[in-house]
Amino acid sequence: MNFKEKILAFMREETYKPLTFKELLLALGVEENMKKALLVALNELEDEGKIIFTRTERYGLPEKMNLVIGTLEGHPKGYAFLLPDDKSMKDIFISPADMNGAMHGDRVIVRPMKVLEDVKSPQGKVIRIIERANPYVIGTFQRSRHFGFVVPDDKRISYDIYVPKEEFNNARENTKVSVKIIEWPDQRKNPEGTIVEVLGDIEDTKTHIDAVLLAKKVRQVFPEDVIREAKKVSQEGIAESEIKRRKDLRKLNIITIDGSDAKDLDDAVYAEKLNENEYLLSVHIADVTHYVKEDGKLDKEALRRGTSIYLTDRVIPMLPKELSNGVCSLNPGEDKLTLSVEMIINKDGKVIDYKIFESIINNRFRMTYDDVTDILENNDEELSDKYKDIVPMLKIMEELSLVLRRKRELRGAIDFEFPERKVISDESGKAIDVRRYERRISNRMIEEFMLVCNETVAEHYFWLNIPFVYRIHEDPDEEKMYEFSKFIHNFGYALKGNVVHPKELQQLLTKIKDTREESLINNMMLRSLKKAIYSPDASKHFGLAAKYYCHFTSPIRRYPDLQIHRIIKGHMKGKYSEEALQRLYERTAMVADQSSKMERLADEVERDTEKIRIAEFMSDKIGEEYEGVVSGVTNFGIFVELENTVEGLVHISNMVDDYYIYNDERKELFGQGSHKVYKIGDKVRVRVDNVSIAKAEIDFALI
Repeated sequence: MNFKEKILAFMREETYKPLTFKELLLALGVEENMKKALLVALNELEDEGKIIFTRTERYGLPEKMNLVIGTLEGHPKGYAFLLPDDKSMKDIFISPADMNGAMHGDRVIVRPMKVLEDVKSPQGKVIRIIERANPYVIGTFQRSRHFGFVVPDDKRISYDIYVPKEEFNNARENTKVSVKIIEWPDQRKNPEGTIVEVLGDIEDTKTHIDAVLLAKKVRQVFPEDVIREAKKVSQEGIAESEIKRRKDLRKLNIITIDGSDAKDLDDAVYAEKLNENEYLLSVHIADVTHYVKEDGKLDKEALRRGTSIYLTDRVIPMLPKELSNGVCSLNPGEDKLTLSVEMIINKDGKVIDYKIFESIINNRFRMTYDDVTDILENNDEELSDKYKDIVPMLKIMEELSLVLRRKRELRGAIDFEFPERKVISDESGKAIDVRRYERRISNRMIEEFMLVCNETVAEHYFWLNIPFVYRIHEDPDEEKMYEFSKFIHNFGYALKGNVVHPKELQQLLTKIKDTREESLINNMMLRSLKKAIYSPDASKHFGLAAKYYCHFTSPIRRYPDLQIHRIIKGHMKGKYSEEALQRLYERTAMVADQSSKMERLADEVERDTEKIRIAEFMSDKIGEEYEGVVSGVTNFGIFVELENTVEGLVHISNMVDDYYIYNDERKELFGQGSHKVYKIGDKVRVRVDNVSIAKAEIDFALI
């Protein structure tokens, strides 16, 4: 137990009452030469929000003082909700009058007050701000003769930031800027700031992309010392001694199957049919840990990033290109170090035997999803002849993937069928097309192989009882499932009870396939489920209906996979003492938390920047007409999705042929005079009325 844990354990004792620093010195028996260490530990615990330093200069635990610590989720109207650190607690409503200068994202201490019926949440008051989340704010600058304001892009920041004339720093009207807050808000005034960077004109798409990346604090450039380390590593050859100690698989027809534009190839596969009842599947993953050493400069930078971020026109990698596209990538015709999982799978899809080992491979063929699908689905003669050496193996892979898929379906794994899209960019990054993208047989094949590999590795290390990083998906909240059940009842579907098994949801998805309401129910179901996260503690994955699951197969682009490889190799070398295992558990907890946080950020960045690029693509199509399908109905209008997946809003104020009333239960708009009804799945014809790249919004008008 370290010093901070000892302090917390002491304060958690029933008899503990808040003590001064001197009283704590005596109570803990801390010697004079450790006085500074105690003060440092107390300050750190206070910064972390785990203890409170009161106005009477005493230290205590927030929970013993009826205080709650958490993060504020702001709202454009000025109020907020506290999301408590203790996930078992309800969110707390904070009125604008009780914000006390706090802003969206701030970590704060709140005193709960009372429960208000209309907000369905306890109400509280911010009494202290632990950490400010927005020292810099991205927004649009609006100026007058003597002062200006920055209107934040993030609408959850409900204040405009006041900028004195002397702090304009050459910013012009309607430019996107970064403003540094120099005075925080209070009940009487807005925050005040100084403009530190002009990002560009709001008419320029690149300006808005840059603004998203800056607002989300995305690390776009690698520090020089990290690049130096990457270049040094990339120049290392593979030592003969390293080859000798690994299993040599270079003679096998091992292949990669990826998108045509992929440059970071981190998984390769091989399969054969052993007999009528058994298959051999081996999955070979780039051994990134051979090059990225724990706590080195490369490793620390990768942990900060957590994951690669895939924009429509480029990748912001977790590792420098010297590694991600070079020495670690399983490029064709090159000897590469890998970590392999070899599985014997029976005709029912069960893994009956497996081995995990270090290896060296040579990727014989760099295959693309399109080529493999054309061979398997279309019997393309030219491609079949070109890849005749591996066509028999591809057919075995297809057969095995269907076996694995059937096994997952039988146990109840949920497989959402959302339409996927691909934004095509030119060399400058400008969006020139948006297309519907289908997951074909080759995509599904690799997906099944990675799933079974990840499950096998997770279960193996669970039973070894070694600290690990699991991928978990908790059971859905009963209240949300009840609301979802009520919703689908309108369409004639039902769930049994509030405790739902994934198989029941899978069966519902089968029933709604190809119906008008499929997209809506898919989306509502997804919102009713919890989000998958990383965890140091094993728990089932609800969506996959799997008891054990992890991410092992993408260490070039995901840090949890890199950490798992390190654990596997450490275990192989027998280097874990009891003390080392305790340190490892603490690290896996930290890695899981950081990786979950960075995954959420990457999802937001990818979604926000894609919306901007789609708006850019549609910006020169104002006045053009399209066929579409109603994809959503709200009290402010209907969303219409075009064949290429582009979605826009027909605002209710533009539906002038009648007065429309929204039915929340049925998710419909009903015309009072005409009795015309707009609901999910209706086919409509629309005209592009307006496009805002700045807001990433597309407005349609019904024809």
